[in-house]
Amino acid sequence: MTVKSSDGPRYAPYDPSLPKPWRALVDGRNGNLYFWNPVTKVTQYQRPSDPDPNPNPHYPKPEKEGGQSPSAPSPDGSAITDAPASGHSSFPNPRPPDLGIGSPAALSAEAYRLKHEITVIGNHVPTPYSTFQSAGFPSEILRELQHAGFSAPTPIQAQSWPIALDGRDIVAVAKTGSGKTLGYLIPGFIHLKRLGSNSQMGPIVLVLSPTRELATQIQDEALKFGGSSRISSVCLYGGAPKGPQLRDLSKGAHVVVATPGRLNDILEMKKVSLHQVSYLVLDEADRMLDMGFEPQIRKIVKEIPAQRQTLMYTATWPKEVRKIAADLLVNPVQVNIGNIDELVANKAITQHVEIITPMDKRRRLGQILRSQEPGSKIIIFCSTKRMCDQLARTLADQFGANAIHGDKSQNERDLVLSQFRTGKSPILVATDVAARGLDIKDIRVVINYDFPTGVEDYVHRIGRTGRAGATGISYTFFCDQDSRYASDLVKVLEGASQCVPSELRDMAAHGGYGGKSRRWRSDSGAPDRAYSYGGACSGSSYDKGLLHGGTCNDASYDKGGGWGQPLSSGWSDSFYNSRPSPPSNRYDHSGKQLGLREYGDMKTLRETSNYTDGCSRRSRSRSRSRSRSPSSKCSGWGVKSTGEPWTPNHHYGNAGKTSDECGHSIS
Repeated sequence: MTVKSSDGPRYAPYDPSLPKPWRALVDGRNGNLYFWNPVTKVTQYQRPSDPDPNPNPHYPKPEKEGGQSPSAPSPDGSAITDAPASGHSSFPNPRPPDLGIGSPAALSAEAYRLKHEITVIGNHVPTPYSTFQSAGFPSEILRELQHAGFSAPTPIQAQSWPIALDGRDIVAVAKTGSGKTLGYLIPGFIHLKRLGSNSQMGPIVLVLSPTRELATQIQDEALKFGGSSRISSVCLYGGAPKGPQLRDLSKGAHVVVATPGRLNDILEMKKVSLHQVSYLVLDEADRMLDMGFEPQIRKIVKEIPAQRQTLMYTATWPKEVRKIAADLLVNPVQVNIGNIDELVANKAITQHVEIITPMDKRRRLGQILRSQEPGSKIIIFCSTKRMCDQLARTLADQFGANAIHGDKSQNERDLVLSQFRTGKSPILVATDVAARGLDIKDIRVVINYDFPTGVEDYVHRIGRTGRAGATGISYTFFCDQDSRYASDLVKVLEGASQCVPSELRDMAAHGGYGGKSRRWRSDSGAPDRAYSYGGACSGSSYDKGLLHGGTCNDASYDKGGGWGQPLSSGWSDSFYNSRPSPPSNRYDHSGKQLGLREYGDMKTLRETSNYTDGCSRRSRSRSRSRSRSPSSKCSGWGVKSTGEPWTPNHHYGNAGKTSDECGHSIS
């Protein structure tokens, strides 16, 4: 279907003096005449003369890794099967060329790149598109962009679009949430429309992604922006029955979005042919390699013609990614957004890192959740599936939470993500299975309940917020066992101009353990007096009591918690040196929080205050024989006798303050 447009490009009257296969076109926006070579895809304002000017240095492409070779386009440009009539817009129209050096557009290109921290590596890199109109997209694509509420291209889109539309290979290194999906989809749509191939013979555009979540999101974008142009798309991913996916394939598809594992399975079944693929995208290539998909990727590429256009998008640029890029791409243009030498977090995200003990995590989590606007979308990341499920159950009734991880079936995952998107369950508790590629609008806060196994995953986790020009907030609980990542985390925080807690700097300065000595010893260097760990509420009551005021099952002070007696001096020295962690099921009722403070502060709180730490006590006493009422109720996040909330001192030495050195609220 063609749509009339007065500003689209159109063919000029036939000029027999033009050397073949050059064609003359008119830029409908300004009436300028320009020339297009349909074989080399070169566009220029200067009139060509015999002999033909040399094509761009990336044409013809040398043989790259891959199996088959497609038929070359005919010299008369007949590969463009539906050349438009005058005054009509259509995908096969080549866009006008970039203006020459010295023009206002060329002069502003470097300024635009400098402003948006864009660096490019390659020959004859075209000027970035600062507006959608300057890209010369068909009217149907422009309408979809306007309906989506986009006002201007993102930096990765602005620079990658003109390169991709020239038919060149691209390596794009950009942070998550940069708009890369449309950066490769829209040029892919225009590419396949130019070819006019039969979708029944197999896809023309193939997009590989590491996870089913990312694959389905790419599919949603493909349907949204390609539907009005009658572009069909099929999504292939594991964890779901093959039958429906095979039925969709049998109907024909211009675009296939797939995870490497499922696509390999279907290739082995001989249910799909890739001999027509001429536009290949590797999205989140670094993540696919991390997940061990390199053999599957190379196997897939062998089924694709060697003469193709390949685009690779990655958030990091390690040597493994560089190697596969060198194998699969030919003379690519590299586009970097920001600094790729160091891992850089999105500066639109305000990062809060809190040095905290494991026993205080849930209490602090509740404070953060209560401080947010009702209905705010929040993602909480945990390191294990079990913790995910436990937290989700604990938070479900009061806050509306669901869990997502690798053990969930595809139907369960789809339901959880649907409820999260619509706001029915505004809190998503997830493992790293959702850390990459999850693109849901309006995520306000990301909470790292457990620190990940590296700052790379940390950056990708917090990148779920602050996307598409929005701002976001992240909270990260950082414990002693995470101290080996302190130095790298400091660099990430400094790189994003964020406040770095002094205790985190101490950890980094002392090889990751800077915060321990101060927490376990007094200013004089002598060991603080330590108190034995008491018991805790049993498992189910512990969870319920922590958030919902459930009843503690322990009746006596001896079994149910309290501070216990001072440790003997002989055992105490060994205890200080080994610094063992308390039992995991005793974190919140054992009294470790106050036991880690300076003794004077602890003594004052114990003797003069009626605070609670999760289960109500009539009072604190040094007497171990003192017992409390068995009818006491767990009081949620802790209340003072006046009913005021008690703030756990997660930054040691901040007692009585409402914010820490970085301005983080601790009230």
